[in-house]
Amino acid sequence: DVQHDLDRLKLLAADAKLAPDDVIAPTCSLANIGAVGVGTYMQPVIVPPQLAMGAFGKIQRVPRFVDKNDDQVYAASIMNVSWAGDHRFLDGATLARFHAAFKGYVENPVHMLVHLK
Repeated sequence: DVQHDLDRLKLLAADAKLAPDDVIAPTCSLANIGAVGVGTYMQPVIVPPQLAMGAFGKIQRVPRFVDKNDDQVYAASIMNVSWAGDHRFLDGATLARFHAAFKGYVENPVHMLVHLK
């Protein structure tokens, strides 16, 4: 079953023992349309047997307020990311938690390096 496979793969990955057959058919794919300089919002389409897909838009420089109680503005680099998941296997909350972790790693790459083995 899917949960058993996920648990097995997590254990193998934690021990750096994934075999080529374990990663040959990905469960998630990523598309970077921002690399060609177009697009901010996407609608990723899942291609079976994948369970999820993420699509990255181009990075844009936009104005942002320092905080809600201040009129001070700064230039922020923003990249829109869209996700799609097969709800037979993933619920929205799981994908949202994954996105929060992904966002944290993109905004603070050092945190990602700390969690790598």
